[in-house]
Amino acid sequence: MKATVFIGGGRITSALLAGLQLANYRGRLLVCDHHSQKLQQLRKQYGVATENDLQSALAQARMVVIAVRPGSVKDLLEQIGELDRGLLIVSLAAGIPLAQLRKRLGGPILWARAMPSPACRNCRGLTALTFARNFPASAKRVVKNLFAAVGSIVEIPESQFDAFTVTYSCSHGYHALATLAEAAENLGLDKQLALYAAAHALSDGISAWRAGNVSLGNLLQEAATPGGIAAEVIKAMDRTGYKKSILRGLAAGFSRAKRNSKLL
Repeated sequence: MKATVFIGGGRITSALLAGLQLANYRGRLLVCDHHSQKLQQLRKQYGVATENDLQSALAQARMVVIAVRPGSVKDLLEQIGELDRGLLIVSLAAGIPLAQLRKRLGGPILWARAMPSPACRNCRGLTALTFARNFPASAKRVVKNLFAAVGSIVEIPESQFDAFTVTYSCSHGYHALATLAEAAENLGLDKQLALYAAAHALSDGISAWRAGNVSLGNLLQEAATPGGIAAEVIKAMDRTGYKKSILRGLAAGFSRAKRNSKLL
């Protein structure tokens, strides 16, 4: 049975494997990495097959998931060389477009890009997918089935991929949670109570938006009564540059993604 081969045994591969295990995914999974200790840990934790020889791993592949850092993609593609058989290859490398991937690796390859969230570890992930032109529907199903097992999927144009990448990261939520809880502690709340209150503000509020058919604007008006405490907090945050800091942060991430596109 041919396998889905993850090249790179780092954090996102570990998160995907955890989610696939939780989802009782039935396909054969194999991880290829040159760090033996890392492979040993993945075998122990997730029961997956492992391989430290790249060509041996590729020979067993039906689909390959490139899960190395963008700066390592060029060397990896050179190691893979020209392939003489058709493969599905899904790149998780942020910022590197399909056109450059196709140019660097010859052979009859079907290329796709995916941007999965680390929240896929608990099957609550969100993965953006984009496919090369004329990508067969049957091959799309193979890719979608893998990532749909660990959360929601959205197929978007590649032109929007970098903007999605800088927006969807769970790091925004974790950073906001940590910052809000720290501010609450400074006001005198116990640490655990501060985290509890901040988590409700973020996760339960967003869950209410997801669950209903009330617009975000209306929910905001409901929660922040004019002249009330919540409205005063929001006004003060906006006056001190809250919106501007978000715009600058996303712009910086977007610029980094564009720099990644030059790594090949």
